[in-house]
Amino acid sequence: YAGKWYALAKKDPEGLFLQDNISAEYSVEEDGTMTASSKGRVKLFGFWVICADMAAQYTVPDPTTPAKMYMTYQGLASYLSSGGDNYWVIDTDYDNYAITYACRSLKEDGSCDDGYSLIFSRNPRGLPPAIQRIV
Repeated sequence: YAGKWYALAKKDPEGLFLQDNISAEYSVEEDGTMTASSKGRVKLFGFWVICADMAAQYTVPDPTTPAKMYMTYQGLASYLSSGGDNYWVIDTDYDNYAITYACRSLKEDGSCDDGYSLIFSRNPRGLPPAIQRIV
């Protein structure tokens, strides 16, 4: 999963920090944690549009399900979000696409109250037709 990814599509709640033109570089550290450095367009104060960086660290609470991680924001993004996100890699072939889902907060019954999903590609121009049919 490590390496460069480009977000092609997203379904998100209001207030997700990076709005569009999102790219992310994931790396796995020696201790097994994963970090990401993401970039994207952000609108601040309702009118000021800038390109911003965001950093996050991912841990795997249960080693038997390594695709289910917990994401903690770092840097400026940590001040804009309380806590962290449950982050799941739903499907990937590692070379072309990845589908992710994250839950920012839970309802009392344990279901997700505020979630978002992203479809990533290794290629900034999109997915090949054969892969598009899979995704």
